[in-house]
Amino acid sequence: EHRRLEGKARCRSARCAPRACPGGGCRGPARGDVCGRAGQPDRGPGGCSTWRCAAARRAPPGDDVEGARADVLAFAEGVRAGSFTDVINIGIGGSDLGPAMAVRALSPDHDGPRVHFVSNVDGAHLADTLRGLDPATTLVIVASKTFTTLESMTNARSARAWLGGHAADNMAAVSTNLAACAEFGVPAERVFGFWDWVGGRYSLWSAIGLSLAIAIGARRFRAFLAGAAAMDRHFREAALEENLPVLFALAGIWRRNAMGWPTVALIPYDQRLERFPAYVQQLEMESNGKCVTQDGSAHPCATGPVVWGEPGTNAQHSFFQLLHQGTDVIPVDFIAAARPRDADTEHHRLLLANCLAQSAALAFGRAQAEPHRTFPGDRPSTTILHRQLDPFALGRLIALYEHKVFTMGAIWDINSFDQFGVELGKALAQRLAPVMRGEDGADAGLDQSTAGLVARIRELEG
Repeated sequence: EHRRLEGKARCRSARCAPRACPGGGCRGPARGDVCGRAGQPDRGPGGCSTWRCAAARRAPPGDDVEGARADVLAFAEGVRAGSFTDVINIGIGGSDLGPAMAVRALSPDHDGPRVHFVSNVDGAHLADTLRGLDPATTLVIVASKTFTTLESMTNARSARAWLGGHAADNMAAVSTNLAACAEFGVPAERVFGFWDWVGGRYSLWSAIGLSLAIAIGARRFRAFLAGAAAMDRHFREAALEENLPVLFALAGIWRRNAMGWPTVALIPYDQRLERFPAYVQQLEMESNGKCVTQDGSAHPCATGPVVWGEPGTNAQHSFFQLLHQGTDVIPVDFIAAARPRDADTEHHRLLLANCLAQSAALAFGRAQAEPHRTFPGDRPSTTILHRQLDPFALGRLIALYEHKVFTMGAIWDINSFDQFGVELGKALAQRLAPVMRGEDGADAGLDQSTAGLVARIRELEG
């Protein structure tokens, strides 16, 4: 693998598709198949290309995607023009990772209120975010597809209490559960819905992107959608040997199944992409971390790899020792922009020099007489280059990874759009909540290990 296959990807990544959504709408494998199983239309669980193509023609009958988008962007522009100084997005998983990543990545484009994110049910996350904010000028957006998620609703109730008398005017919601939003007290004109065919980790293009739209404005948000639509078109139309998501997916299949490498390090040489590894971590691991095929049979081979990473150059001074000289081979995906947005040119040249140096060192190594100073080399990496990180480029980059994940799932014959693996832990947490509150009889029937941990926690609490 090394840098031969990736050389083709590098030279084409910045020009793989036109800068516009094709007339008549985006469909085909890009979001016809990627939203569900192969051959199914966009009403499958993903639904992402419908949200970003101009005509939205692939939406199921009666689902007014263009109207929903117009409502979201109109509200975002109203918030930007109003008196709010801060916006807090409360959500978790797909309702947090995508918006938080994109808002950070596009920080040079911010010209609206400050945008904050709260996801963890750990009260410290909300407390630290609220410190220094004014309830009178803070808008709280509760982003939860079901409006029942334990972490999000716990944080939402606490945020509502903090808003006090401002709660009636300073809360909005993004959810498919419109009835629950109304019961919570969010007026209908500030509830922005989407449909059950929009998967959580693919929902950034939908109303879940409201916080991003508030940060960067409707015009830039549409550029973000256009970048993703361009990659949709490329994925649908490009020949397989020139198709970046397909080549990227095949490299992933080769790594996982031919070479047996169970993990991938994602290293963006861009500080503003610092949350991108966490976003891709959910995209890949929740989509393709499956041990059964679509018909329920035990899978005969390894599937989704462990994805992790940090920005370069910081990562070089953290775990690159193991990447270069450790006993395990860990493939690396590098991402870099040819031009900075607003950084000093010399800084950026040094950043790029480090990125290229690391990929060369991994590939070719260095022989030394002293074993401790020998770099074995022959360690694979891909390098994704683009011109500059702007809304269009970010949309295209995210869509590249979405299509890669879909392609790998199709090859493995797994459903990349469910996530039953998260359900058991959620159910057990609901069961244990009364135990942690000390309710009488709640700990009956606990397994020995959990009961022991509960007892120890109570000792430490005292």
